[in-house]
Amino acid sequence: MSAPNPVNEKRLKPVDGWLRRLGFRLLPPRCLLCGEAGAPGRELCARCTEELPWNRRGCTRCALPIEGAGTLCSPCQRRAPAFARLHAPLRYAYPLDRLVTRFKFGRDLAAGALLADLLGDHLADYALAFGVQRLVPVPLHAQRLRERGYNQSQELARRIAPRLGLRIDAQALRRTRATEVQSGLDAKARRQNVRGAFVGDAERVRGLHIGLIDDVVTTGATVHECAKALKLAGAREVSVFAVARAPARAATAG
Repeated sequence: MSAPNPVNEKRLKPVDGWLRRLGFRLLPPRCLLCGEAGAPGRELCARCTEELPWNRRGCTRCALPIEGAGTLCSPCQRRAPAFARLHAPLRYAYPLDRLVTRFKFGRDLAAGALLADLLGDHLADYALAFGVQRLVPVPLHAQRLRERGYNQSQELARRIAPRLGLRIDAQALRRTRATEVQSGLDAKARRQNVRGAFVGDAERVRGLHIGLIDDVVTTGATVHECAKALKLAGAREVSVFAVARAPARAATAG
């Protein structure tokens, strides 16, 4: 049986779904952060958009927020990650973290759509510029997928893919074992936790430039292992597209 779609889990009656869609069209969007009127077509107002923690200065390889613009961070200088580049338009900080939590653990699809749009805005030109050919979401283990009901990275990819004119392949990368929740681990433990936990499908990725989709990158351990698995399967190149990148202190602390 396929994993449940988060929309289906609400079990809306047909008339309820019709009324809700009609309401979305008739009522102006409301900002998910402050409750005021949102910008046209978006559930975020102009003031809250400006106050989001934008990642304006980041490492040119992993997007880690750093002081010097256009430079590599110390970790990337010491050991280059398996991916070619990482794009994350925002820092994982208040109030963005509220939206991520609502989407990832509260099944708030409106928050997820907003996060996807923020990432999609940033990536509108990048996918063509860097020749990405396929979007692959970071996979969840089957056990975690059953518990959560959906893969947040795949939901982001579904909304972003039409804007970029790309196809999603959720079968191209597989998580082969259940790992501990990363949020409770420090940087070293995170690396050990996900080491060798992913396998790429050579028939699906060989020779392609893959765009790996994730919600938040903290230490980069998970996306590094995903990219390594995709490269071992024959992917030509891997770029990582994430909504947010954790600052160095948060990444070190886990």
